[in-house]
Amino acid sequence: QVQLVESGGGSVQAGGSLRLTCAAPGFTYSVYCMGWFRQAPGKEREGVAGIGSDGSYSYADSVKGRFAVSLEKTNRVALHLQMNDLKPEDSGLYYCAARKYGGVWNDGSKYPYWGQGTQVTVSS
Repeated sequence: QVQLVESGGGSVQAGGSLRLTCAAPGFTYSVYCMGWFRQAPGKEREGVAGIGSDGSYSYADSVKGRFAVSLEKTNRVALHLQMNDLKPEDSGLYYCAARKYGGVWNDGSKYPYWGQGTQVTVSS
């Protein structure tokens, strides 16, 4: 059973920063894909950033140059999302997702494991 637990959300002003963390204890697979998704009220869920076991990093165009995704695999398995220069349109519920195979990172329907989400609110 894969469990994903997000943390690090909060409220910031535009231009501020937040760092999200997704704890994934025991998620130690040689082939995987992990990603961050977000959903704002009234909008569809969208992919924000993804990382694959092939070493690839991918980002939505709207966050390139501002967000950075990383995977920690030393003392624990955790997926991080460093978010800088936040904008009001970055607000939403952020989810961590994972799967035990590669492929297209931003297709949410391909991920069987999801966290409960953490809220990010950016005020202007």
